[in-house]
Amino acid sequence: MSCQHTEALDAEHWREPRPDATDECYDCAAAGESVWAHLRMCLTCGHVACCDSSPFRHATLHAKETGHPVMRSFEPGESWRWCYLDESIV
Repeated sequence: MSCQHTEALDAEHWREPRPDATDECYDCAAAGESVWAHLRMCLTCGHVACCDSSPFRHATLHAKETGHPVMRSFEPGESWRWCYLDESIV
């Protein structure tokens, strides 16, 4: 499945951004928190943040604050993407 927000992501010249964290939620770590469920990475800027099952829901907060629509799972072995604007897996 795809949406208009993933068209640029599927183009040949597009490159996935470099993640700003490797194994933690960037925002939780900055706040001194160490509890999150799963990590997500913004496909616009590479921001790594915690999912909605986590106490602070930083990935959703990032999408709302920046307008960056699509993220992917940052969990090993997972490759699915989520569009916040269309509220669907893409």
